[in-house]
Amino acid sequence: MQNFNDLGFGAKINSKNRRLINPDGSFDVRRVGIGLRDIHPYQFLITIPWWKFFLAIVAIYLSINCIFALLYVMVGMESLSNSPVDGTFGEQFSHSFFFSAQTLTTVGYGATAPQGLWSNVIAVFEAMTGIMLFAIATGILYGRFSRPSARIAYSHHALIAPYKEGKAFMFRIVNRRKNQLIELEAQVTLMWYEMIGGEEKQRYFGLPLERKSVTLFPLNWTLVHPIDASSPLWGVSAAELEARHAQVLITIRAYDDTFAQMVHSRYSYKYTEIIENAKFTPMYYPDPEGRILLELDKVGDYERVNSEKPDA
Repeated sequence: MQNFNDLGFGAKINSKNRRLINPDGSFDVRRVGIGLRDIHPYQFLITIPWWKFFLAIVAIYLSINCIFALLYVMVGMESLSNSPVDGTFGEQFSHSFFFSAQTLTTVGYGATAPQGLWSNVIAVFEAMTGIMLFAIATGILYGRFSRPSARIAYSHHALIAPYKEGKAFMFRIVNRRKNQLIELEAQVTLMWYEMIGGEEKQRYFGLPLERKSVTLFPLNWTLVHPIDASSPLWGVSAAELEARHAQVLITIRAYDDTFAQMVHSRYSYKYTEIIENAKFTPMYYPDPEGRILLELDKVGDYERVNSEKPDA
């Protein structure tokens, strides 16, 4: 039995009802005590979800225009041509805001122009700010599009299925994108809780796979851990897995042929997501033209089997 003392999560007791690795591959860790110096703006903007990224860009754009609009109002509306000098603050601010947006983006419709020293100084700094802002935004946008990532789908459940003369723990994965992943390698680790020295701690066991790597990944891949006498799952019932709050942690690395870089994927199965006496149903078959049809949405489809009839 291969035993790992630690997998990076430590051996101290965690909440048994929480995952160590979430289904989206993130770690179930809440970080506190972060200061402003600990936040890297580029890393933050390139890793947040797309909707948060666009929301941040819009918020920054509007905030900068509001700041410059207030500056124009402060130096006096007479410093901007064709502006409402005797208008209300709202009218003056809106006029300055739209002029700021035109200056920041270098559109310059020509209806309004700065007049006087201070309004021209503000316009100069705003034009420079706009050039730098859009250069940074363009670089971050390109970085988000060019950032390699794996879109590997996992079966919703892991199975303990009849296998050869015994049983095996298995799960199935498929690449949901059309990019070519090659040289895939997988590592599967079992974690459960045990009483050690009168204290309940987490223990980690490596689950050796029948095949831990594949060269090409055009179809699906069923990863199989034979449950023999050397396996930590040998003789362990579903009730024991539940009592020990077992989790199976998975890490997969592959070479993305499109980006020419390594990509990584993580997943986990809780004891409630492990089903006994079942096997996966086929998810690809020849179409009428003779080509292989791979049904991605069937990656988790399975059927019950009779445990007394091993599936050779």
